[in-house]
Amino acid sequence: MRPVSDLVAMVDAVGAAHTRTLRRAGFTEHAVRVALAGGRVERVRRSWIVSRECPDDLRRAASAGGRVTCLTAARRLSLWTPDHTHIHLAVAPTASRNRGGDVKLHWSVGPSPVADGRLVDPLVNVLHNVSTCVPLPDAAAVWESAIRKKLVATEMLERVDWPSVPGRELAASVSALSDSGIETRFVHLMSTLKVAVSQQVWIDGHPVDALIGARLVVQLDGFAHHQAAERRRDIAADARLVLMGYTVLRFDYAQVLFDPAHVVDTVSGAIAQGLHRARAVSPR
Repeated sequence: MRPVSDLVAMVDAVGAAHTRTLRRAGFTEHAVRVALAGGRVERVRRSWIVSRECPDDLRRAASAGGRVTCLTAARRLSLWTPDHTHIHLAVAPTASRNRGGDVKLHWSVGPSPVADGRLVDPLVNVLHNVSTCVPLPDAAAVWESAIRKKLVATEMLERVDWPSVPGRELAASVSALSDSGIETRFVHLMSTLKVAVSQQVWIDGHPVDALIGARLVVQLDGFAHHQAAERRRDIAADARLVLMGYTVLRFDYAQVLFDPAHVVDTVSGAIAQGLHRARAVSPR
């Protein structure tokens, strides 16, 4: 019989373990009872044992008999996510509709089958739940974040049998071109104007976030942007582009996410003035 200390170490390492998993690892029910009696682990559901330091999302998933999914699982993978406060859990279609104020339950069945004893959804199911949970631009940003991190390939996404219309639309449209979630949002904003955007175009030896037409450059500053040295570098780069005949518009994270009308109106006004078109060079 394996010692109780090994059981505690195993549960501590993963945060939570199903009793079936513990039995397969060679631990007896007596060992589980001893560990529980000593306060070294805790039973949160009939078949789930958690460590004293178990992360709250895993504890909630074990208590609900579900799995961490959607934005909560995406954040666990360090993907870009929109601001959110709820813990997202996938549960069986027959599970209770009751939920706490800070928990959002997903009852839909994702494309990937899930092994018993798993507390975090597979990535494909995470993306499926994201596609049906948040607005399309936010969902696209999460999906493209997974692509950028090489957690999934666009070719694989195209082959999945997505059960929802948003999932199928995203699989057909997302790409690895966006360098951040904010760039994905910007491209979606421009689609409302039916404006084509070229992403990560190299000009003057450096990539620009977006190019509209031949001469309208759009640069996008992320949430953490930026240090003074980076700011000076960006100002210098913008100046070089202007001297080369480009118009440069720069928007930050807050503008793209929380004031999209300003972004759309500014770009629309620039296009109305023909700033996206190459100028004819006057003869000297």
